[in-house]
Amino acid sequence: MASKLAIFEQDRLLRAKGPIQDDAPMRLRMEVYVKDLQNRIVAGIEKVDGKSFERTTWERPDHGGEGITCVIQDGNVMEKAGVAVSVVYSQLSKEAAHQMRHDRGKALPDRDDLPFFVTGISQVMHAKNPNAPTVHLNYRYFEVFDPDTGVPLIWWFGGGADLTPTYLFEEDCIHFHSHYKQACDQTDPDFYSQFKINCDKYFYNAHRGETRGIGGVFFDDLDCKSPEELFSLVRSLGDQFLPSYVPILEKRNVMPFTDEMVEWQQIRRGRYVEFNLIWDRGTRFGLQTPCARVESIMMTLPLTARWEYMYHVESNSKEGELEAALKNPRDWIPLH
Repeated sequence: MASKLAIFEQDRLLRAKGPIQDDAPMRLRMEVYVKDLQNRIVAGIEKVDGKSFERTTWERPDHGGEGITCVIQDGNVMEKAGVAVSVVYSQLSKEAAHQMRHDRGKALPDRDDLPFFVTGISQVMHAKNPNAPTVHLNYRYFEVFDPDTGVPLIWWFGGGADLTPTYLFEEDCIHFHSHYKQACDQTDPDFYSQFKINCDKYFYNAHRGETRGIGGVFFDDLDCKSPEELFSLVRSLGDQFLPSYVPILEKRNVMPFTDEMVEWQQIRRGRYVEFNLIWDRGTRFGLQTPCARVESIMMTLPLTARWEYMYHVESNSKEGELEAALKNPRDWIPLH
């Protein structure tokens, strides 16, 4: 029987032979990519902030896998920023397997001993200056194996990137979306419009009737092209992070702000927390995984947030301008 640990041991031996080559299993190539992307993002943000990330490495000795979590708290520019990579060999919980079969249409046998592998990168940046937006990125690769043979039954890529401003600057929205459309178009000219719509639908606080931010791109269960084509897409998207965000951060970080603006920032961060804890599938799946590293899962939450009873903004204010954009998502650039 091919257990999660047997697959882990097989991959460990492949890693021990030397650098992962292009003929290696996709899961190992994706692992190499997300670790490299993490290093590049950390270096890029450290250059802006002037403070180093705290780096924590962790292992799953009884289950298989490892991770690297990098966090800045109380930086010069960032109130909190985290970039985490995980490599997980585990077994689908009954709840996760049921959800994949019944809610997402995955062709999985009705068994509760299905080994799986997932590797990915997840990062969130919460800047101090309320003029500077929060940004989120996540890219992952998933395989579920036949427990008898160890052969992958299904595979897919998922992820995306999205921007969550406190104050709306249309040129920032256009800049951000343009980078991701450019990356999508390299693989399929229809992808950007699909992923942009997906993003607006997924990052939606239904109980508030508003999106979490001004969107970006989002996809899940992506297996509509060859693994090579989709791996190329994911790399193109991941490589867009620094040029899509750092120029915005550098421009907005030097702008003046008031205590009232910080209060609005705290309210918006509360809405960010609400989405992550109520609606986000990744948070739920992570917490359902045996021996989950909770600190890494909760790394995405802001350092501070605020909830006020019956908080209200004027429709003709800057705060109202953002609220209107969240309740009525826009196409910031042409979809095609």
